[in-house]
Amino acid sequence: MTDITITPARSLDAGAVGHILSMTNDQMPWLPRVHTAAEEIRYAGDMIEAGWVRVAKADGRVVGFIARWEQDVHALYVLPDAQDKGVGTALIEDAKNDSETLALWSYEANAGATRFYGLRGFIQTDQTDGSGNDAGLPDIRFEWTRSKS
Repeated sequence: MTDITITPARSLDAGAVGHILSMTNDQMPWLPRVHTAAEEIRYAGDMIEAGWVRVAKADGRVVGFIARWEQDVHALYVLPDAQDKGVGTALIEDAKNDSETLALWSYEANAGATRFYGLRGFIQTDQTDGSGNDAGLPDIRFEWTRSKS
């Protein structure tokens, strides 16, 4: 993979962002599918229109994205074939450069995400039984705060 560039998403990126949501969900058999591919594209378009989304591009294609409103990260996804190549790290570091704190929820079953966030300085601050999320799965809240040096 060549250099990764992070830019604000454009409305034309909605299809690629929706595709990343679908592809990533297909890689997690424990995650129930609660939205159709068309709903995921519409959701991506809504987040892009709201100005929440930044995309990671490599070799001219969108390979990942982060959706964030202020300090709250609502989504961070990377295409399966682009994982473990620095894309997720580039997206989270880009968000850190723009904020003093970040917070997000991740499913407890997503051990890879738990490891990823822990290695990048996030700490677990809460946990639920999942009754408050669409998938009905237990989840974990992670928070990161810029260290005062």
